[in-house]
Amino acid sequence: MSIPSVALPSFPTDGAGRPNRRPLAREGIIVRKLGVRPQRTLRHETIIEGPGLLSGRHVRLRLKPAPVNTGHVFVRVDLPNPAVIPARASLVTDTHRRTTLGLLPHGVTLVEHVLSALHGLGLDNCYIEVDGPEPPGLDGSSWSFAEAIRAVGTLPQRARRTIWTVREPLSVHAGSASITFQPAERDELRVSYLLDYGPGSPIEKQRHSLLITPETYFRDLAPCRTFLLENEAYELHRAGVGLHLTPADLLVFGKKGIIDNVPRFPNEPARHKILDILGDFALFGRDIRGHIIACRSGHPLNTELVRRLLDQLPRPRRLMPESTSIPSSMMSANIAASRCRLN
Repeated sequence: MSIPSVALPSFPTDGAGRPNRRPLAREGIIVRKLGVRPQRTLRHETIIEGPGLLSGRHVRLRLKPAPVNTGHVFVRVDLPNPAVIPARASLVTDTHRRTTLGLLPHGVTLVEHVLSALHGLGLDNCYIEVDGPEPPGLDGSSWSFAEAIRAVGTLPQRARRTIWTVREPLSVHAGSASITFQPAERDELRVSYLLDYGPGSPIEKQRHSLLITPETYFRDLAPCRTFLLENEAYELHRAGVGLHLTPADLLVFGKKGIIDNVPRFPNEPARHKILDILGDFALFGRDIRGHIIACRSGHPLNTELVRRLLDQLPRPRRLMPESTSIPSSMMSANIAASRCRLN
């Protein structure tokens, strides 16, 4: 399916080409609430284990049911005082090649794959206990997370989750990269991605567009692995990152194409980019409907668009009830975690 052509409004950038973050005028609110649906959590807890993608260290991750209005919350159980890091855009500290929440060594990095599985399969409230600074890397996709979630099942909850869209396109861009959120024409979310590394790249120009449902996510996105160029893999190895990995473990593109591996889809990299977008948009903490159209974007623009959407939301009206807030005894001293109820 081809990606429709759209005019992408431009936002001012700083000297490094990064989008400037300026508060949006409250009188120009363009988000609107479409409705509500029941919140969902896991029916039972489940455990996923494996080496971290960056460190190679064995990591144990436990997904646990959480009360209504909790959202997704990472808990670093390997620290003397467990660090609690809610999956919120305000806690993003780094977006270089991956999304990081909180300040390391107390934060957690490469969160997008597990968040993508939770978002794509319609989970709203989950404790994500991990005994290291990153989730298991597995094969660089969200497939194992999605399989574990499907195996234990989901459970509807009494509270409601709001559904939002925009009245007009909202876009950010930096250089030739852009991401736009277009208004909903019907009760659905579609994500489209154009991947283009330019002339001479071993990764051919490709695109993908998908109507997001739990079924399409599990079938068409979850198996899609992270990818990189051969020279990028060498640079990471020289920096001591991913030393346990070989090209057979991920999708590594050399001058003649994929090295020691085969793609699961002809356009697997473009599909993985959509997987990442859904992981980053889990930081919005609410449902969205509309069409996300991304061209060459990555984690910096994905999370910037989420922040701009959050800037548009009405101010919280009341605090979360104590029974559903994060216990103060679990709070990490270096994380300023808000207790405001998700609208």
